[in-house]
Amino acid sequence: MNWQVFALKYADRNSRTRADSFIFDDNHDAPHAMDYFIWVLKRGDEVILVDTGYDKAEATRRDRPILREPAEALQGIGLKPEDITTLIVTHLHYDHAGGFAQFPNATIHLQAAEMAYATGPCMCHDTLRMPFTADHICDAVKRVYSGRAIFHDGDGVVADGVTVHCIGGHSRGLQAVRVRTDAGWLCLASDASHYYENVFENKPFPIVVDLQNMLDGFQTLHKLASDRSLIIPGHDPLVMELFPQAGPDYAVRLDQGPSKEFKL
Repeated sequence: MNWQVFALKYADRNSRTRADSFIFDDNHDAPHAMDYFIWVLKRGDEVILVDTGYDKAEATRRDRPILREPAEALQGIGLKPEDITTLIVTHLHYDHAGGFAQFPNATIHLQAAEMAYATGPCMCHDTLRMPFTADHICDAVKRVYSGRAIFHDGDGVVADGVTVHCIGGHSRGLQAVRVRTDAGWLCLASDASHYYENVFENKPFPIVVDLQNMLDGFQTLHKLASDRSLIIPGHDPLVMELFPQAGPDYAVRLDQGPSKEFKL
């Protein structure tokens, strides 16, 4: 049996420009919105959550409001936070790992390189530390000390039909998630590609620790997905337009492929 895959939107930020999304662009001043997602994989009774999003406390701390708590978003597809026992953390930036407390029963899957990066000497630099929040990193460390963390070093298997792949670039240990679906191998890129335009036009995102890894990662995403339409970027509002709604208006189903013509 293949996996169902859902994208759940929990926040957006519309006061952005293309300069915030691309290092090289001819129209830097044009508006460029961003959506924030968590992702859910379901197969029968099996459930895997990909990323936690961030909560209201972090929203207040960073002055980046959310539309709904990520744990609340799960209810729209019939799940409760305590149902989550397997949690893939693509990387430890605040908007992907800012809700550990909402999923108390989860064992986390993380790249060893990401933990080393988020707790090592690179965090002495303000610019590199900016996307992280110390409380979230402490929460991840507590999962390690409670025996509820599984580390991967490069490629790893989380479940039958679900694998993780270290990409790096945006963060040292960022990992993409490959999922076997009825439409073929789907790749949740997370922030290996924030937007379709990043991966399809080889346009780097400005928050980057290793530019070569980011550019190489775009090629890796194409290899991981059966079709380019099954590469799912981490923050592109087009995801909500291209894929069919799944229950509430903030949820879309990804595993059958786009419901609208894919021209990107």
